[in-house]
Parts: sequence; C-alpha cells; structure tokens
Amino acid sequence: MNNTIKLYAFVGMPGAGKSEAAAYLNSKGLPIIRFGDETDIELKNRGWERNPKNEKIVREEIRAQEGMAAYAMRVTRRIQKLESTVSAIILDGLYSWSEYKYLKHEFQHLFIIAIFASPQIRYTRLANRAVRPLTQEEAQQRDYAEIENIEKGGPIAMADYLLINESAREAFLDELEQLYQKLSHQDE
Repeated sequence: MNNTIKLYAFVGMPGAGKSEAAAYLNSKGLPIIRFGDETDIELKNRGWERNPKNEKIVREEIRAQEGMAAYAMRVTRRIQKLESTVSAIILDGLYSWSEYKYLKHEFQHLFIIAIFASPQIRYTRLANRAVRPLTQEEAQQRDYAEIENIEKGGPIAMADYLLINESAREAFLDELEQLYQKLSHQDE
C-alpha cells in the first residue's frame, strides 16, 4: 500500500462534468491520469476509429479479459511513474466498484469526488459536446451499460465529496475552487 501520494478520483455518470472538474484542478498544477486513455491507447493499437461503438467494444473486452479492476490496475502503473515527483494526482473517470476497491487497497489516500447532474442535463451536454457527441438514446444506453455492466454506482455511493453540476458553469467552477481550497488545506 502506498502511504504518501493523494489520489483525487472523479466519479459520475457521462456528461456530469468529471473531465471539466479534472481540467480545473489540473490548471491548479495537479496532474491528471484519465482512465479513458486506456481505451484510446487500445483503439490506436488496433487501428480502430475512435467512436462510441468501438470504445464500448474495447472497454468490455478489456474488462472481460483482465477483470473489472483492469483500468485501475493499468492506471496504477502510470501513478507509480509520477508518484516520486508529485504529492497528488487527479484520476478522471473511475468507473467500477472493483476499480474502487483495488485503488483503496493500493493507496491509503484515495479520495472520491462524485459529480452529479440529472440525466436530462447530462444528455443535453453529451449531445452538444464537440468530441464524440451522443444522441439521447445513445447517452441513455451508455448510462444503463455503466450501471448494469460496470458497477458504477458503488464508487458514487462511497464518495468523500459531492458536487452538483446543474447550474451555470461559473457556479460549478466556484464549487470546484472551494473544493480545491479544502483539499489543499487537508493536512494543515
């Protein structure tokens, strides 16, 4: 078990604002490790186009072959490469209960930050995003798959912090700043 590095893992359903929150804390100097990069790396290795259908196939195959904690095990190698140079790392996109348990076992200072937004707000965001937009039906199917097949509810339920992201972007950034200040002063 690693007893020094702090990991701040963002959890939430697609479109809740995990990546925006991670980017905000990154702007404060905290490095990000994105779980989804593992899918992107595998797509590139296979020479496949990056789209929702191929991403789903790869995610499911990785977990089928390596277990439900596969992404946590893969990102742990990336964490270990950084841990001697930083005191904290942002994890963008922790998904499964098995990933949560794996990281909780491996790292003493794992803090889960859940970001909530209602399905309708998330689906609108997902439809309007520049990269990989989703229709409402695709977004809902992804929600169901993540809840039913990836054990996503567990890490959300075990969150140490909860941020609501349903109003103006500025309000969310204000909440993130307050959280950043709280995290920065944890050991004082």
